Amino acid sequence: MVDWMHVHRLWAKWAPIYCAGGVDGDASSAESPPLKAVLLINYDPNGPSRLMSVIAEQQGMKAKPAELASFLDFMKRGNYQSEFFFIGPKQYLVTSIHEQWFGARCVNTSEPAGEGVIVMQSSAFLLVAMYDGSIGSASRAMLAVDQFVWQLSRRSL
Repeated sequence: MVDWMHVHRLWAKWAPIYCAGGVDGDASSAESPPLKAVLLINYDPNGPSRLMSVIAEQQGMKAKPAELASFLDFMKRGNYQSEFFFIGPKQYLVTSIHEQWFGARCVNTSEPAGEGVIVMQSSAFLLVAMYDGSIGSASRAMLAVDQFVWQLSRRSL
């Protein structure tokens, strides 16, 4: 059973620190947050099909459920190596796959350094973290994502 109050409190502490869209971030910090946007999606791939995935939390963007429908279909199909996926208008190609997460690069970005996304799956959620930049930025983003999922898993979600 998911403890929603715990998830919300954890998000409220974590997201403003690690996401550029945070309102409580330290503006005097010389280093910008590692993430430009982050979504927490209630997701159970083994649940009944009548249970819809919903956006539980988001920061740095205003995603609508309709914008995530093709991404959630991509996740259900599981063809990570052979398909592109979309989040809003951005198209992504998976570049690395690991046991509980994968990384992808945006193929239609206008950013000179590029854009990427890290998708990490816990037992009840998908954490979708977007970042600008390349390898160094991806490492910082992964550290932020891992921090949140580790705290989330401490409560045996």
